[in-house]
Amino acid sequence: MPALRLLLAALASLAATVALAQTRVTIATVNNGDMIIMQRLSKEFEKAHPDIKLDWVVLEENVLRERVTTDIATRGGQFDVMTIGTYETPIWGKKGWLVRLDEDLPPAYDVADVLKPIREGLSSEGKLYALPFYGESSFTFYRKDLFQKAGVTMPEKPTYDDIAKFAKATNDPKAGVYGICLRGKPGWGENMAYVDTLVNTFGGRWFDEKWKPQLDSPEWHQAITFYVDLMKKYGPPGASSNGHNENRALFATGKCAMWIDATVAAGYLANPSESKVASQVAFAPAPIAKTPNGAQWLWAWALGIPASSKHVKEAKAFIQWATSKEYVQLVAKSDGWTAVPPGTRQSTYDSPEYKKAAPFADLTLKAILAADPAHPTAQPVPYTGVQYVAIPEFQSLGTQVGQQIASALVGKEPVDQALKSSQMMAERTMRRAGYLK
Repeated sequence: MPALRLLLAALASLAATVALAQTRVTIATVNNGDMIIMQRLSKEFEKAHPDIKLDWVVLEENVLRERVTTDIATRGGQFDVMTIGTYETPIWGKKGWLVRLDEDLPPAYDVADVLKPIREGLSSEGKLYALPFYGESSFTFYRKDLFQKAGVTMPEKPTYDDIAKFAKATNDPKAGVYGICLRGKPGWGENMAYVDTLVNTFGGRWFDEKWKPQLDSPEWHQAITFYVDLMKKYGPPGASSNGHNENRALFATGKCAMWIDATVAAGYLANPSESKVASQVAFAPAPIAKTPNGAQWLWAWALGIPASSKHVKEAKAFIQWATSKEYVQLVAKSDGWTAVPPGTRQSTYDSPEYKKAAPFADLTLKAILAADPAHPTAQPVPYTGVQYVAIPEFQSLGTQVGQQIASALVGKEPVDQALKSSQMMAERTMRRAGYLK
């Protein structure tokens, strides 16, 4: 018996030693569907890496951005892996806030397989500072059955005049169906991600070549007036509370005839286990008003490592796993091909299984490759970025303007006043930051 007790004590001590040897990697991510799948499947990573324990902090988009921005700017060290995008990554990488990730990637990772626009969007001066989890552009989702019932047909290249006509024809509030669902929740990456593309295609821009704000221009007035009128007439109630996830849920439950938003939602909406309208959803390019420049955005949700992390080696191992070809295969096996992270790897779009399962694949790839952050507007501009302006000040300014647009949407103030206030905010911001004298 004493020998048995000694053996049990030794085993307990060994188990405690193993537990203590585990490195805890804290991951901040957004509560989008693809990231929820990543969190669930991460147990497979932990099985293969018993020395690493993953701790998850899953947040709503606006909250995530606020938390990770504060943490990285103050070198707080709260997170080892951050979910960031094509806006933050080049800016933070250039500042030295992120760990460079392309220096020691294993050959099997095949970084050349990552789509060039996505790879470039996560780089600064040719150095890669985040690896893409999924990439996206934007296009138009619509209901074939509701269009057929209304006697209208979606053209190959819709215009915003078409969208207004179709929204009117399919709007049926008594049946709980609205002609159009669009983002209204304030935030530079929420309502403004969509609104910026609308302004672009109406011929507008944030700044002229000398960084003078242009938010009270005729083009902004036309675009925002169109948006507010369209949503008031044919949008769902409470639209100012709806971001990407809320609109996706509305469309999936049959409440929207159309939705213009991120291509990444296509897999969810085409999945019968997630979407009540999977058999009726169809896809078209993002609409154009006056110019095709900037009508569709380019974005990637990616995984980066803050320079303040004390567990860089372990964080790299997780990021490489979560953004690999093998992870795509794992999702396909567990959740089906429509659920795999889109928009990052050419090999995904070359897969016969993916093409067969995803009728939206070719249109998504075409939209991503066509988006041009270097020429986001018809008029010349000093910035890059389609649905954002790639300067540090935009995170705050974009959200402030988003609040003004949301205010106009709910009728708290007229469009003219919302844009006048936005112009004043922009001028003040740019003057303080030294862009204007």
